[in-house]
Formats: sequence, structure tokens, C-alpha cells
Amino acid sequence: MSRYLSWLAPRRTRLALCAVAVAAPIAVAASVPLPYTVLTPGISVNTLGSYQGVEVITITGHPTRQPEGQLRMTTIAASLPDYSPRIGEIAEAWWDPKRAIVPRNSIYPAGQSVSQVNATNQQAMNDSQQAATTAALGYLGIPASQVTVQLKLADVGGPSAGLMFTLGIIDELSGNGSGKPGAAGDLTNGKVVAGTGEISDNGDVGAVGGVALKTQAAAADGATVFLVPRSECSDAEVNTPKGLRLVPVDTLDQAVKALSALQTGAADVPHC
Repeated sequence: MSRYLSWLAPRRTRLALCAVAVAAPIAVAASVPLPYTVLTPGISVNTLGSYQGVEVITITGHPTRQPEGQLRMTTIAASLPDYSPRIGEIAEAWWDPKRAIVPRNSIYPAGQSVSQVNATNQQAMNDSQQAATTAALGYLGIPASQVTVQLKLADVGGPSAGLMFTLGIIDELSGNGSGKPGAAGDLTNGKVVAGTGEISDNGDVGAVGGVALKTQAAAADGATVFLVPRSECSDAEVNTPKGLRLVPVDTLDQAVKALSALQTGAADVPHC
């Protein structure tokens, strides 16, 4: 007689059986690894200081100054390519301001090994450092033949530190141009300023991605100002940490002028 229960059972019993039938594939799906990468806020590094015991910026052949403020470049951290989040983790990340889920091939291109990806990112970092040096010296009007700039940042790849490298070089060579010592002569007025943005040889600032996570990294290290490529303002405004001021820029010149305006208390500082 039990074989007829599915036909004769009350409606709620039939619904319960349906729920079990639907839940089974959902449970299976929840355990299936998916081709995505988990992103989280990475480290931020003061370009005016040292990282892993090595000075980030070393300048020879020209007088330098010692700033008191900080110019922090920001990063994001990505899960390794052999890690695959489950659907539950993806759902949790949707509500977590400190996590993001992106297609794996947007971080690790198909067909490339981890070593190839690292090599590509390192080359982008090297190119960024060269562009930062060119842009900074060009902004200050210092011939490249009269000064040597070395930039070192181990274990960090990609082009997004370009703007902060450039500002760091300018701060160590000239500060805000006033000639004053210490914080009064800093681009930052002695404060903690963070940011992101690719830099070109002529000082254009380009978008880089991951801004909503980078603001988290900046705030965690005490930044109160965050320089962001203007085209990424809307991204930067997502879950912006309390007390972090977003300043959009398109060029190096705009970035320097914005920092100067912040220092003097001018009312025309751009904001997202």
C-alpha cells in the first residue's frame, strides 16, 4: 500500500516531496567549484617610505627632502587560480564590502600559467615605474640626464601605482614647491594620502579597476584622502569608508593642484 502514498498523500506531503526533489540539485550546485576569482583589499604601501626593508624610492644626482606625510599606493589581493569559490561564498561576497567575485579569466587569462601572469604583471609594474619617473621629472622640469630614480616594490605587480609613484618622486625632490621643511613643505601637508591610477609619460591618469576594494585598504592604513581616476568615481563611491575623502583627477597636474588646495583649505577641491 505504501507504493500509492505519493498519489494519495495530502497536498502538503506532495509539496514536501517536491521540495526535497528541488533541494537536491541546489545542494549539489552549492558544492560545485565555479570559475571565479575572489578579490579582497590588499596592502597599501607608503611610496615615501620602505617596503620589506627596502626604500621604495631612491634618488641620486639631485638634492632631496624627507617628507613627513605619506603617499600610499593601494592594491587588491586575488585568490590563486587553482581556487574556485562555491556558490555560497559568491552569495556572501555580494553583501560584503571587502570582497568581490570576478570571472577568473579577467584576472588569470586562459592558457597562461601563474608564472606567465606574474611576469606580465611585473612588466606592467616596470613600465609604470618608468612612466612615473618620466612624468615626475617632466613636471618638475628636471632633465633626466641629471638625476637617477630607482623604484622598488617587491611582490607587487600591475600599473596602478603609477600616480602615487609619480607624486612620491615629486614630493622627495620638491615637495609642494614652497621650500619649507617637513610637513609644511609636503604635498600632503603631513597627512596620509592614498590613491590609485595608471600614469602616462605626459602625466595623464588612467583607470585601473578594483577601486572599491582599494579604498578599504587605504582607510585601514589611516588615509583620509583618496586620489581616484575621475572615470572611476562611481566605483569609488561604493561602500566608501567613513572619513575618506574621494578626490577625482584626470592628470598629474590636477592631482598636485588638488593636494595644494587641500593644504590651503581652498573650497574648490574636486570631489566624487
